[in-house]
Amino acid sequence: MISKKCKYAIKALLYLADHQSEGRSIFSSEIAEQENIPKKFLETILRELRNFQFVQSKRGKAGGYKLLKEPKDINLADLMRAVDGPIAMLPCVSLNYYANCEECDEKICKIKPVFEEVRDKTLKILNATTIDKMAR
Repeated sequence: MISKKCKYAIKALLYLADHQSEGRSIFSSEIAEQENIPKKFLETILRELRNFQFVQSKRGKAGGYKLLKEPKDINLADLMRAVDGPIAMLPCVSLNYYANCEECDEKICKIKPVFEEVRDKTLKILNATTIDKMAR
């Protein structure tokens, strides 16, 4: 399950993508109001998205947020890893955050192969799904 923080990050990026053609920066307050996201929480999320180089921000009267990357270059797998960390449901099947399960022997584990398949199919969908595709 993705976190509320990740869901809001996706909604914010979709909002920015939808308004990108206007050529203006968008204030967090506008996104918060239009997407029904708590403003303070959204500001924290947008700062993180800026640090992960998904968005750029500008201060002042003409300030706000814009996408730093093209919507077609932002896939859900990268976004989810940046915001929430591992995508895999078990640490022993994670590609980027692998950790051995203390209680089991991976060589004979009957659980691991199923969750590797779940991971692979999930990643295929998330890697292929971009903000651009979702915004259309």
